[in-house]
Amino acid sequence: MYMKERFGGKVYRLALSSGCTCPNRENGSGGCIFCSEGGSGEFAQCAELSVSDQMKKAKELVSAKISKSFAGYMPYFQSFSNTYGDPDVLYEKFYEAVMEPDSVALSIATRPDCISDGMLIRLKELNNIKPVTVELGLQTASDDTAALINRGYELSIFEDTYERLTGAGLEVVIHVIAGLPGEDEEMSLDTVRYLAGLRRGEHPLGVKLQILQILKGTRLGRLYMENDGFLEEHPIKEYTLEEYASFLRKALEILPEDTVIHRMTGDPPKKLLISPLWTADKKKVMNFIKINV
Repeated sequence: MYMKERFGGKVYRLALSSGCTCPNRENGSGGCIFCSEGGSGEFAQCAELSVSDQMKKAKELVSAKISKSFAGYMPYFQSFSNTYGDPDVLYEKFYEAVMEPDSVALSIATRPDCISDGMLIRLKELNNIKPVTVELGLQTASDDTAALINRGYELSIFEDTYERLTGAGLEVVIHVIAGLPGEDEEMSLDTVRYLAGLRRGEHPLGVKLQILQILKGTRLGRLYMENDGFLEEHPIKEYTLEEYASFLRKALEILPEDTVIHRMTGDPPKKLLISPLWTADKKKVMNFIKINV
């Protein structure tokens, strides 16, 4: 609804790759324990292709969904940390995407510790051409949990970056995961309460909510399958669909009314999903949420 009101019709995201990796992988620590080899962009296009070619292929994937209310596309650089690299090189890729005639905005997923001053200048320049949204993977406001999941940065880093981005007039969307190791529902809601208290910039706060999904090929997946002592000490609350819907209701009651909810469930690669299995049926999950949240 927010996108329709803002751009006059339905906007379709095009999942792209900038070719960036993640500093949390590059430093040898293995990255966040829940992250798969493909990062969050399992369906992103191949980075070896030019941005224009990636967009062409991505448009083909969504072509059957295009409705009469079509307003344009939002190129979405999704996999890994898309501001972790040379700002000038990345600017050229982002610029190529926003200058496509049917692009109405640009979305860039990254980490709070990957926004240099040079990168911020480029993002502001792009935002003067078309609206730019920066998505930050916070996941939790607890530094203790962040250390457990090997997030790789402290909350103070997020706060500084959030202030810099909103101060520059950029729209920010924050990712939150419920059910992280050692966190019960109340602790996950504490993160939502933290977001509710953030200062607002020119744009409404954007939030992406999802439940923890345990995937094959991740450190968390191995710990889960091996019934490792780590998870005995820091148990995972495995929500049922009904329990997760209850969490969402409570979260929405906490967040300010003008908050834009960009996501309420994840879209896991089914071949990798270990738990919770009910998240694999996205249509069923979305219908349940619409009725019960």
